[in-house]
Amino acid sequence: MKTISTDKAPAAIGPYSQAILAGDMLYASGQIPIIPATGEIAQGDINVQAEQVMKNVGAILEAAGTDYTKVVKTTCFLAEMADFAAFNAVYEKYFTGKPARSCVAVKQLPKDVLCEVEVIAYLGQ
Repeated sequence: MKTISTDKAPAAIGPYSQAILAGDMLYASGQIPIIPATGEIAQGDINVQAEQVMKNVGAILEAAGTDYTKVVKTTCFLAEMADFAAFNAVYEKYFTGKPARSCVAVKQLPKDVLCEVEVIAYLGQ
């Protein structure tokens, strides 16, 4: 197993890694809309926060030597299911391969953000 880490995505805010490469599989921790350069939450609606989350996910994928096309599964967490359509509009710009997905509304997310996304990617041939 190999730990994947990049300063182009937010540092872990707890006892976990940004991602772990295990064989041909990459397991990335959930990303919230933290701007890596400042450590601040991207301020704005679901569109603004989802865009930042996708940038953070992309940075981790890049650090592992891959991209969105290799993602096989995502898990998406929303603070409000009313944001589902707007979140999807941002999501589909990045995950064009339509990986398997779960999307749920939760009572609260870290730092009171509006969304969080975790991914699993296949790096094999």
